[in-house]
Amino acid sequence: MNGYEIILCFFIYGFLGWCTEVAFAAVKERRFVNRGFLNGPICPIYGVGVVMVVQLLMPYKSNLLLLYVTSVIVVTALEWLTGFALDKIFHNKWWDYSGMPLNLNGYVCLLFSLIWGIACVAIVKWIHPFIYKGVTVIPGWIRTTVDLILGIVILLDLYVTVSKILKVNKHLEKMEEIARELRRISDEIGENISKDVLGVIERREDISEEMAEKITELKQKYRELAVRNAKNMKRLMKAFPRMTPRKHEEIIEELKNYLKKK
Repeated sequence: MNGYEIILCFFIYGFLGWCTEVAFAAVKERRFVNRGFLNGPICPIYGVGVVMVVQLLMPYKSNLLLLYVTSVIVVTALEWLTGFALDKIFHNKWWDYSGMPLNLNGYVCLLFSLIWGIACVAIVKWIHPFIYKGVTVIPGWIRTTVDLILGIVILLDLYVTVSKILKVNKHLEKMEEIARELRRISDEIGENISKDVLGVIERREDISEEMAEKITELKQKYRELAVRNAKNMKRLMKAFPRMTPRKHEEIIEELKNYLKKK
C-alpha cells in the first residue's frame, strides 16, 4: 500500500472499530454510547492497529499458526503501549483489565489478546483484501482529498479532546486545593463540614461571620468547578466506564455519583 492508501485504510478501520465498540456497548447497556476517545466516530487505536497488522503480517498470510501468534504479539504490544502512554499523559487508565487473569499492568490481558489475534487473522485473510480492493478503485485525487479532509477533522477533534482533558485536570487540582482548605477549616472549628463538599452547609452560631462567608465562598467555587468538570467528563466517563484515575480519586468518584443523580 502507498501512503494515501494507508491513511485511507486507517480511517476506514478506525471507523469500523468505533462501530464495533458502539455495537458492543449497545448490546451490553441497551443504549447508544460513543465509545471513542475522540468526539467523532473513530477509534484511532483500531486504525493504527489494523494498518500495522496488515503491513507487518501480510507476508505470513499463508501460515495460519504463525499469522495468529504474530497477531497476538503485535496487538498486545500496541494495546499496552497505548494504555501506558495515555496513563502517563492524562493520569488515567482509560481501560483496566486488573480484574482479569493474566493481565499486565491492567493495560492488557491474555483473554482479550487471544480474541484480538483471531480478529486480526480474519482481517488479514478475508476482510482487508476486500477493503483494499475497494480503496484501489477510488481515483487517486479523491483518495488524496478525502485523506486531507479527514486528517484535518481528526486533528481538530484531537486538539479539542486533549484541551478539554487538560482543562479538567487543572480544575481537579483546584478542587483538591479547595477540599484541603475546607478540611483545614473543619479541623479548626471542630466540625467535619467537608465530608460532602457538594452538599449544603448548615450555618452555626459559633462560627464567625467571616469564617462562614469564607466557607460559603469555597463551597460555591467547588460546586462551580464540579459542574464544569461533570459536563466535560460526562462523555468520557460513559465511553470508558472502567477508567481508573491516578489522581483525585475521591473527587472523581464524587463527580461520578453527581452525574448518576443527574
